[in-house]
Parts: sequence; structure tokens; C-alpha cells
Amino acid sequence: MPLSMNMNPFITCAVTGSGGSQNRSPHVPRSPKQIAESAIDAAKAGAAIVHCHVRDPDTGEPSRRLELYRELIDRIRDSQTDVVVNFTAGMGGDLVFGDPENPMDLDLAGTDMAGATERIAHVAECLPEICTLDCGTMNFAEADYVMTNTPGMLRAMGQMMTDIGVRPEIEVFETGHLWFAKQLVEEGIIQDPVMVQMCMGIPWGAPDDLNTFMSMVNNTPEKWTFSAFSIGQHQMPYVAAAILAGGNVRVGLEDNIWLAKGELATNAQLVEKAASIVDKMGATLMSAEDVRTKMQLTKRAAVSK
Repeated sequence: MPLSMNMNPFITCAVTGSGGSQNRSPHVPRSPKQIAESAIDAAKAGAAIVHCHVRDPDTGEPSRRLELYRELIDRIRDSQTDVVVNFTAGMGGDLVFGDPENPMDLDLAGTDMAGATERIAHVAECLPEICTLDCGTMNFAEADYVMTNTPGMLRAMGQMMTDIGVRPEIEVFETGHLWFAKQLVEEGIIQDPVMVQMCMGIPWGAPDDLNTFMSMVNNTPEKWTFSAFSIGQHQMPYVAAAILAGGNVRVGLEDNIWLAKGELATNAQLVEKAASIVDKMGATLMSAEDVRTKMQLTKRAAVSK
């Protein structure tokens, strides 16, 4: 497949994530106020979309607490900063087995399994423009942890997202996830325009080599809108790779905490660096309003209003 460079990409900033990075960098935001401020700074630096998780403000541990999401989205909307809000809906699918000899002795501290309605309760109440749908089950780097998303669960969650008018961003970690995403579209559960996020280099999903990446791209329908990212030191190279392949960009502290070797980053700095790469490639960034128009998104008022 020949290169088809995207001359008008958008940047998504993944602001905080749910991993253990809160203890590795003081710049990883924890409270709704900190997450909102970091998201706003990222938007001012050039991000059209901010992808948000919430954390316990005291411990920094990942959370699904509705009031934290409510405060976060109200702070972003009340700031009058024009940015598309994208909430995770990946929480509630964490399954941690016991050791290999006792797999059903579940690690209850790490296991967090919830029903479809509970998993998108924050989405249904806050109504961000976009929310993610992790389109499959996958082993992660941890020995006994499985990200669990069954076909039945994905059909249920996807239909709920469509019914409430929030655009799903399909997160795919390998080609089988992309295959099932096509099935969801064929069944009418996910409707046009379709958004896909290619998550590269995350053990043990799709490795971030370019052959695997282009396999993902070549198996994505041409009319779909896709973004791609990799983690750690490969985050910025994937800015260029994604644009060259016809896609859009994701950076942020969820995926990488470093600006350069030995230099911890802020979200705004990562977005600024990505925007500089886009500019040097001769492309022009889309604004939040451009993205809303292209992806047929609905911007809403603050929850408390």
C-alpha cells in the first residue's frame, strides 16, 4: 500500500491513564482539578481531543467514581476551552487470576469486573463527545492480569454508547480486535463515522514495528478515521508514522512520561512536540470544532448546569 499522508490530522492527548505512572512522575495528574488543568493546557498546546481517566485524588490509583468524572468534565467545560472530551470506558474489565497452580484463587484487590451499564455509567451521565471501547480481551505485561472484554460485553456497551449519542472510539490492540470492530459496524451497533485508535507496542498486543502497524492500517476500511500511538521512547516516532500512513496522532502521559532522556514531560510539552513534528511535515492540525464536524460529535453543557 502506498503512503497516503494525512495533511490535516488531529492530536489526541491521553492525559493520565490508569497505570502506575503516578508514582514515577510528579507531572501525572491525580485529582479532577489537576487532570482538568492538564487537559486544558494540552488543548491550548494543540490537542483537539483529550482522552481522560480519573484517579483517586489521594492515592493516584485508578478509579471509576462517578463524582470524579462529573467534576472533571465540568471543570473542562466551564473553562471555555474548546476541546473534544473523550472518556475511557475501559475500567471494570480487570481480571487478575491466581498463580499458575491456583488460577481461580483470584486477586480480588486487583480484579474489578462490572456489568455493561455500570462500566458506562459515567459516560451516560456526563455525555462526553467520545468514549473508548476496548475491542477485545488481551493479556497485558503483568503475569496474571487479563483485560476482559467479551463479544457479548462489547455488543452491549457499544449499543449503549450509540443509544445515548456518544461516539465510540474503538481501541484495537491487535488485528483480531480490528476484525471484531468490523463486525460491530456490520451489525449496526457502531455507526458511521467510525473512529479507531491503534494501540501499538503494549505487551502482549500488537508490537510497534512498522510491518505490524501497516497490517493494521491495511485492514482498516478506507472511510474510517484512525489514530495510532506507541508507548515510551517510540511515542514521537509514531507521530510521524501515523501521519504518513494517513492517520491521526495520540500523545500524552498515559503512554509516555518522558520529553527527552532524563527529562520528565508535561502533557502540554508532549503535545507541543507532536505539533512541531506535524508542522515540519507540512501538515496542518485540525481544531476541536473541525473534529466535531468531521466525526459528527455533539458538544454539551456542563453536567451541573
